[in-house]
Amino acid sequence: MDLPYVLTPFCAWLAAGALKFIVNSIRARQWAFGLVGYGGLPSNHSAIVSSTAALIALREGVDHPAFGVALTLAFVVMMDASSLRRQVGKQAEAINRLAGPSEGLAPLRVRMGHSFVEIVAGIAVGSSVAVVMQMVMGR
Repeated sequence: MDLPYVLTPFCAWLAAGALKFIVNSIRARQWAFGLVGYGGLPSNHSAIVSSTAALIALREGVDHPAFGVALTLAFVVMMDASSLRRQVGKQAEAINRLAGPSEGLAPLRVRMGHSFVEIVAGIAVGSSVAVVMQMVMGR
């Protein structure tokens, strides 16, 4: 396996996570270690899958079968991030309201899914990382 196919998604995850930490820290006006995770701008999941699809497109071309597989996977992951996970977050919010401040029960995490803007930002981060990795590592 070519090393860029391993490093690119990892670097996209790292870049999106760092950017998410910075954005959350600015919004919270304090270090936001507890706010990094599911949800937020940019989408880590979108960055990872789009970096892989973009790298395949850059290295193999958009007519290569692997690009079609990567693009399909990217759509599935992004649809899951925007719809299913957001619904899980809404259910967690409702459960938290019903349970109230019960003893021994930690509230469920509510921020789960991504908005369209967060997903697009993840695509931008992932695609940018793929372009940089292709420029640095080439063939």
